Amino acid sequence: MKRSDHFSILYPYSESGTFSRLSEAACHDIGLDTFCQAVSTDPKERRLIMNVLSRLSPDPATALFRQQVFGDILRLPNLRKTMMELFDKIEFMRNFSTMHKSSDEELGLWHLFHRLDELDGYIKSVEAMRDCLSDDRIKSEGLISLREYIDELYEDACFADMKKDIAELKVKASDVKSVTLGINVNERFEAVSMGLVSVNSKPFKKSGIVSNFADAIANKDKIQDTSDWNGDMHYHQIDKEEKSGFIDFMKNEAGLLTVQSSVASDTRTKSTIVNAMAGDATVSSTFYLETVLNKMLGTLVKKLRDTLTKYANVAIVNISELVPEFLYYIRCAEFMGGLMEKGCVLCEAEPVESEEASMEAKGLYNLKLALTVEDVKEIVPNDIFFDREHTVYILTGANRGGKTTVTQAVGQLFALAQGGLFVPAESFRYAPCDCIYTHFPADEDKTMDLGRLGEECVRFKEIFSQATGRSLLLLNETFSTTSFEEGYYIARDSVKALLAKGVRTMYNTHMHKLGSDAEELSRESGGAGAASLIMRTEEGKRSFKVALAAPEGSSYARDIAEKYGVTYEMLTGSKS
Repeated sequence: MKRSDHFSILYPYSESGTFSRLSEAACHDIGLDTFCQAVSTDPKERRLIMNVLSRLSPDPATALFRQQVFGDILRLPNLRKTMMELFDKIEFMRNFSTMHKSSDEELGLWHLFHRLDELDGYIKSVEAMRDCLSDDRIKSEGLISLREYIDELYEDACFADMKKDIAELKVKASDVKSVTLGINVNERFEAVSMGLVSVNSKPFKKSGIVSNFADAIANKDKIQDTSDWNGDMHYHQIDKEEKSGFIDFMKNEAGLLTVQSSVASDTRTKSTIVNAMAGDATVSSTFYLETVLNKMLGTLVKKLRDTLTKYANVAIVNISELVPEFLYYIRCAEFMGGLMEKGCVLCEAEPVESEEASMEAKGLYNLKLALTVEDVKEIVPNDIFFDREHTVYILTGANRGGKTTVTQAVGQLFALAQGGLFVPAESFRYAPCDCIYTHFPADEDKTMDLGRLGEECVRFKEIFSQATGRSLLLLNETFSTTSFEEGYYIARDSVKALLAKGVRTMYNTHMHKLGSDAEELSRESGGAGAASLIMRTEEGKRSFKVALAAPEGSSYARDIAEKYGVTYEMLTGSKS
């Protein structure tokens, strides 16, 4: 939406609102880094996409605003193509623009003419963007408001008038054949100041100093009583600058290109004055005319060029700030469009305002699976919901049965949906979370000081203190690095604390006894409820389907043994 100095298609309010930043570990744990790598091969674009996805707003309106913009960009491939071409053009002009020439470098007419060409290119880019956004199929509030914003920029900057003036002013540098100067002299006929009269497309025919001077004084009528011109010349005094409108200024500066009729007192013009060198050097003024001329032209051209730069910034600086936001949507749309062509199911999420933590996901799956399987039909979808009675899920099941995959998938749904993107599910209705926290096993080198269990406890306490009733917490084998008795004791107290706080939680664990205690834990909490969720097995085979049910046996030790390869069969290679 429009702001005083900025427009955004990611943030719908004049203020950015409340956001929280996902930790780097959380982004990795739910697979956002893998997603970004799949979306773009450009490291800069990956960082951009990650920056958006990892910055969560709990506001449903923000999620819906982004989702509508993404929907338009996904459905309109020609819009994506045209906008990318315009952004490439703008980026090229910015990188090779004469506006990057430092102020202490010498400036000439070539730079002025080139600046006029650049500004003309900027204006055409703005016009093309405005035309692109006029597509009647655009329905999102964000892109419709952007179209109105660009219309305002176009009118406020008087681009239509500037475009006309630029067409009249633009000439090729090769057309400049001569420059006319006016010289003020003192009673000793010494040059005391010089001013630019005109820049001409034809060369002077006479070049001799004596013959020109003789012609000038041969007839007394050629010596004028005042400094007012007779209408044949237009003198630009170069030391005073009067404020005027840009269009008037541009029209006045047309005198640079042709000799126009005017009087010397025309204060609407902009110019510079160059004083002659003091002392004995005045007698040698002829020898430094070239230096003086270069200085005058450079100063005048710089003033006009700086003015053009200011107006170019109106067109480019404001709009170029939108490029990263468009890139985010466009790259994600291209990626998700490819997944849909591959047969993956993606849907528009439905954000809702809810005082109670809630989520209803049907047919959800882990997006990382779509990147690895050859046939997406092999992916097993699942249904999961959060409500008051199902606030904390204790997910158990056989090793390599899909517990971590499902846990990651839940985190992906929230991150992608709140980023405005389509999500890997048949349908997804949710109350946005204020942050996603993860507690996955840490690397060995991070547990050296406290030990594994100590590190887990410290990290969990920090996460718990930050989480709220609107947060999402994903626990993966938390407190499983110690003995079953010790781990179970700590885990049980932790679940009770999470229920008291009402934090939406997926806790996948091998502690089947913890899952069996779900009903008791719910009764003890007196509010939010815990539920046992299992990865079903069918005829001894993993189905990768979840179900609300009591844990299927006490297979904790067996699963741990399989995880680390210390069953009898795995150690001996026996099939019995």
